Amino acid sequence: MPAQNAPTPSSVSLIAGGVAGGVEAIATYPFEFAKTRVQLRNQSGVASSKNPFLVVGQVARTEGYRALYKGCSTLVVGSIAKDGVRFLAFDTIKRSFADPETGALSPINNLLAGMCTGIVASTFAVTPTERIKTALIDDARTAKRFQSSLHAVRLIYQEYGFIGMYHGYAGTTLKQAGTTAFRMGTYNILKDFEKSRYIDQSTTTNFVNGAVAGTVTTYATQPFDTIKTRSQSAKGASAVDAIRSIIADEGVRGFWRGTTMRLGRTIFSGGILFTVYEQLATILNPFFS
Repeated sequence: MPAQNAPTPSSVSLIAGGVAGGVEAIATYPFEFAKTRVQLRNQSGVASSKNPFLVVGQVARTEGYRALYKGCSTLVVGSIAKDGVRFLAFDTIKRSFADPETGALSPINNLLAGMCTGIVASTFAVTPTERIKTALIDDARTAKRFQSSLHAVRLIYQEYGFIGMYHGYAGTTLKQAGTTAFRMGTYNILKDFEKSRYIDQSTTTNFVNGAVAGTVTTYATQPFDTIKTRSQSAKGASAVDAIRSIIADEGVRGFWRGTTMRLGRTIFSGGILFTVYEQLATILNPFFS
């Protein structure tokens, strides 16, 4: 995925991206869990904290620490698929945007390549797995019908058909297009700048670049994430219904609900994801070149 003089082999992009995504998902899942709980609509008559850190403590006390990993297996599988597809797609797509003579990408072309990659990732990996993860987290605080990820898939399919796996597709795709554009684009812009200044690409540099990319991404795309979460609750909702419910509940500020916890996750996840990817790519490149 990162900008390099020689193209990264497709096998390396897929394997390194998938492994990096799985590691990042496991390491940061409690942040994702709390953020999702905060964004979901409150149960009627039940008070719910808007502070994600209090949510983590409350869930740990009342439901046990294992509850903080409800839906984690689905996210891990989805992250392996999502990031494998994302890194593979980005490394492939960015060649179409690269300067034919130098192979370099301008900042705008980095963002455009990332945007196209996000649409591909949302369609083939992200939307179905995010739908299951969000439904599991929502169901755990309400009806408690789902016994496992596979059970959730079966029930959703029985009740809504195949299209039920794509509830929230519009919001997810908007989020993924924006997220991937800013995340991949920012990371590669920083890396290209550092290379032009002969700054060593160490583990620390990779982590800091990934963390900065995560911060930019969070503030730029949080509204899409909130719409996606509302759309993919256990009951499911259209993007339009999700937008209406957010405005009705909290006004425009509601679109940035969960930003604190998501920011905590994306800073670490960006650092972990790109660091693991870069290290694995360095190890694997000699075997696939």
